[in-house]
Amino acid sequence: MGRFMKSRGVCDFDPGRYAGRMREAEARLKAAYSFSESDRVPVTIPVGGSYFAAMTGTNINDYYSDIETSVRTQAAGFAWIFEHLRDDRTGCSLYLDLGPVYEGLLFDCEIQYHDNTSPRIVPQLRTRQDILDLEIPDPEQSPGVAHAYGQYERFKEAAATIAPKMQVAPFSFSIHPPLSCACAIMDPVLVYEMFYTEPELLCVFFDKLLEAYIALRDYADKRNGTRTTSLGMADDNSAFISADFYRRYVAPHNKALYDRYGTRSRHLHADGPNDHLFGIIADYLKVTAMDIGGFSNIDAAVAAMKGKTVIEGNVNVRDLYGTFDDTAKAKVRHMIATAGPGGGYLFAIGGEAYVGVSPETLIDMVAYAKEIGRYPITIDE
Repeated sequence: MGRFMKSRGVCDFDPGRYAGRMREAEARLKAAYSFSESDRVPVTIPVGGSYFAAMTGTNINDYYSDIETSVRTQAAGFAWIFEHLRDDRTGCSLYLDLGPVYEGLLFDCEIQYHDNTSPRIVPQLRTRQDILDLEIPDPEQSPGVAHAYGQYERFKEAAATIAPKMQVAPFSFSIHPPLSCACAIMDPVLVYEMFYTEPELLCVFFDKLLEAYIALRDYADKRNGTRTTSLGMADDNSAFISADFYRRYVAPHNKALYDRYGTRSRHLHADGPNDHLFGIIADYLKVTAMDIGGFSNIDAAVAAMKGKTVIEGNVNVRDLYGTFDDTAKAKVRHMIATAGPGGGYLFAIGGEAYVGVSPETLIDMVAYAKEIGRYPITIDE
């Protein structure tokens, strides 16, 4: 994967050259989010820092731990996206990427960095008393939060020198919603056990983490001079609890966040399988759009959410470790034939492309989805 090399000098990639294509993509996405048909189903392939690193021959640990390496790797990755992948991008901005460590920074957990992989948080909570003693840091006084915002300033400085034609996205220090946040700072098995053994303690835990989320979001708005009205959250751990537990203990906390910060739009990602939760997500949380992940059933998503929640994703990266063969093509046809008619669907990888998937496979899949996804949909499965 290392043949798309990052520049060692100044990157001359200019996203402005693709403004026309981005406007076309924006029109497709606008139609999809309005539950109407444009010229074809939008195709969006989430590709992140680890994939860019592997593709450019960069050590993944260096990508996450060195600002200049991160900027160069992203710049090379975005150039590849626009020049080769050619999916439906509506914008292009470099972004601070510290990895899945924000709960660790906030709650002062150990963060481990290992060769050629993403950093990981070492869970620090183990007992009932640990939960009761957990204090919510003030974002304005938190060393971890200050470190992240400091890294953002350094990232902007590096980007201005290395990739002067590229914008840098605004940064907001944020954590996962309560369930997935809890599973970041405590062994997930212990968290799942509490649903059965100590639901009252679980509620105390989730209430504290809800408080932390709100404090961070309000602090980010204060720093950035903004007011959050569109909220996206990732809650992968929700796939592993029952619909009843989700409805009683998880959804009310997520709804509180959506009601506070998602007055304009609400997005949710969960790797899945999420089939048992789709009705709650569409009807109770009233999520605007959901990346249903690669482990959910597209037929179940359409049955529960079509016309209410825009469905994104469902390509499982397990089907892409190799060439884009007839088996993978058949699955793509089923997704587009099932979810595409009438709009309200974005063809995408559930979550993001993982290291090990060939760039050529992604390019071939995008081209195929564009070809068969033209409206009106007439696919012979």
